[in-house]
Amino acid sequence: MKQIYYLFFPANLQRMVTQSLLLATLTTVGVISINMGLSSKVYAQTPAVNNKEVTNYAQAVLAMEPARRKAFEEIKQIIGGGEIPKIVCNDAKSMNSLPGKAKDIAVNYCNSSQKIVEDNGLSIDRFNKITIEIQSNNNLKRQIYNTLLRLQKEPGSR
Repeated sequence: MKQIYYLFFPANLQRMVTQSLLLATLTTVGVISINMGLSSKVYAQTPAVNNKEVTNYAQAVLAMEPARRKAFEEIKQIIGGGEIPKIVCNDAKSMNSLPGKAKDIAVNYCNSSQKIVEDNGLSIDRFNKITIEIQSNNNLKRQIYNTLLRLQKEPGSR
């Protein structure tokens, strides 16, 4: 399917779609993961993110994306025309605002995402710290964005 996609989209449109997808992924991951296991501690300084962590973070984001899309679509179908509320993995209120089946889907997604992060060599705490750092560090954001692009181009990277 990846090859068909490239046949039908001109390079500029393809780049725009890829950039939009990556931005949406990072935004969603940020919203969901910032609170996944993050305590109320204030961190004065986040240690530098090394190249291995950048790669691990990007691999985790790419691995989470299909499950995120699937969960979003399933929840959207259950809710119908209503707006999907903000879902935060460790916020009981955000989970409880969902109907029963949608809540189960969100919990399964959160559990799956946590495993994906850990399988990619990061703790949830470190993943969340990197997510927070991306919001204020344009250099790190660019590094991760470029790594996401590189990983998507590599055969068998997902």
